[in-house]
Amino acid sequence: MIRIDCAWLAIQPLDMRAGPDTALARVVKVFGAAHPHHAYLFANQRANRMKVLVHDGFGIWLAARRLHQGKFVWPHSDTMTQMTLSRAQLDALVLGLPWARIGEGSITVV
Repeated sequence: MIRIDCAWLAIQPLDMRAGPDTALARVVKVFGAAHPHHAYLFANQRANRMKVLVHDGFGIWLAARRLHQGKFVWPHSDTMTQMTLSRAQLDALVLGLPWARIGEGSITVV
């Protein structure tokens, strides 16, 4: 099992033909560096495919996921290039669920 302590989401789309070296170059460009036990998530333009790059402390892993129906809930922003996800948000995102509603601050007392 690959340990993931922190998950980062890149807002801008990635060409899904990108291999490990191209994905790693994008991680360095957007996040500054690939840190051990961090996962970096990218989607394509249509948000129906996702790639996840994980640095395990020794090397990198690149995984791909494709939805046959629907698309991943992916943020759109002109100002932001990245954001962090909680473990629960990451689990929901890879299933194609609306992850933005999960986590701290989603329920407030009035």
